[in-house]
Amino acid sequence: MFSELKFLVPWGHVAAKAWGHLEGDPVLCLHGWLDNANTFDKLIPLLPRGYYYVAMDFSGHGLSSHRPAGCPYHFLDYVTDVRRVAAALQWKRFTLMGHSMGGAVAGMFCFLYPEMVDKLILLESLGFLLAPEDTEAWLKSKRRVIDRLLSLEAKQQTPKARSPKAALQRLLEANSHLTAEGGAILLQRGATETPAGLVYNRDMRARTQCHEFLTVEQCVKLLQKIQDRILIIVSQDGLLVPHNLPSRNHFVKALQEAFESTLKEHIQLAEVPGSHFVHLNEPEVVSGIISNFLTAQNTRARL
Repeated sequence: MFSELKFLVPWGHVAAKAWGHLEGDPVLCLHGWLDNANTFDKLIPLLPRGYYYVAMDFSGHGLSSHRPAGCPYHFLDYVTDVRRVAAALQWKRFTLMGHSMGGAVAGMFCFLYPEMVDKLILLESLGFLLAPEDTEAWLKSKRRVIDRLLSLEAKQQTPKARSPKAALQRLLEANSHLTAEGGAILLQRGATETPAGLVYNRDMRARTQCHEFLTVEQCVKLLQKIQDRILIIVSQDGLLVPHNLPSRNHFVKALQEAFESTLKEHIQLAEVPGSHFVHLNEPEVVSGIISNFLTAQNTRARL
């Protein structure tokens, strides 16, 4: 059983769902890009009792309010969402668990507020968004954010309504790693029923993010500032396994090499069978690893 939560923010509210008792050790769960809090629906019931799990919807996702008109979705805004929710819950120190983009948000929060993070669990994420190697590519990514925002504002399109079957099919086409069951779970929180059909809840502007990019050197240096233990889980058929990466992503490979050479004793890196959404498609594959990590004595790693 879970309960629904709402946290007031200046432009509306941030929605969340919670499992467990308020007195339990706090764990804040962060979903991936264009997903929502339901991504943890099958995993959290398999995790240890005695914890209070809160899975939030980032602004513009799930049941959370969209940002005000004219505002793009900056990466640091998602980090601010986390800080707002932690303040609303009056949490001084807690564990962060993030999937994909949520892992990058969790990593940045950990860098900015290391004193607030007990443990960091990254699912199909290395905790960072790595900078493009090419300067022109970096410039184009920034320009694209502005152009897409202005284009969306000019079009002022009404969100398209779809039948439940078509809405699920569209979601699965855009997420080849999702199963039909997993897609249906995300759709329960990710769409609203209207007389014309299902309409996706996510803000179209969230499709274009303004990232905070880091180099490999910055990532390693920042990791050395994190005082606590980190668990990283990557899937064999996911997006981060080296042999599945295209050559342009050698930054990710270099960062993984840095984990092995510089940070191995402080970071647990586990490779499991499954896809990018293994935590949703096959939660039993990762639940044991996460449970052991959560319940293990937290030996603080000071580099």
